[in-house]
Amino acid sequence: MNLLIIEDDEDILSFLKRGLEEEGYNVEIAENGEIGEYKAIENIYDVIIVDWMLPEMSGIEVINSIRKNKNTPILMLTAKGTLNNKTEAFKSGADDYLVKPFEFGELVLRIEALYRRSLNIGKNILKIKDLEIDIESKNVKKNSEYIKLNNKEYELLLFMIKNKNQILSNDMIKEYLWKDTEYINNNVIAVTMYNLRKKIGKDIITNIKKVGYKLEI
Repeated sequence: MNLLIIEDDEDILSFLKRGLEEEGYNVEIAENGEIGEYKAIENIYDVIIVDWMLPEMSGIEVINSIRKNKNTPILMLTAKGTLNNKTEAFKSGADDYLVKPFEFGELVLRIEALYRRSLNIGKNILKIKDLEIDIESKNVKKNSEYIKLNNKEYELLLFMIKNKNQILSNDMIKEYLWKDTEYINNNVIAVTMYNLRKKIGKDIITNIKKVGYKLEI
């Protein structure tokens, strides 16, 4: 799962980045609102964590800007804890709100809940045709038999599910799965997609020639 943290407190930012990476997340950071806004709009993330009091742009301004372009789940993490603060944040487009100081475990639970919500599932089990995905255990079954997917194949499957009914180009897939890699050619993407489709069934993900791929639900 790809996360963006927009936070100007270096200690909190370091703590969050280290802790979330240890939990297995891919974490990018931005130390002011302007950079955070740019990254949030230009890149693809599963969840964005935003502080309220930021240099250049406030967290509220950042959320307002993101919401004009994307529906990425947003968690506001701030020391502001009044009902009026929460009301303003939710009206601006925040999906969740956590007040500092906080328990790290609760932050992780809220991130996971936002991610599941973005997949449009209320529980950990997602079913597509004869495919069953357990989001918590990362187990995948087809016709009740387990399928072994490597990390990239599993991430790609969830990315396709999250963006269901949309055509995803090679560039979009590359940005999401290999953003930290300097050079990945289309053959790597094609092989990963080929292997995934072979394992789960080519009827689940359609290859739109010369355009991209589409998962329809």
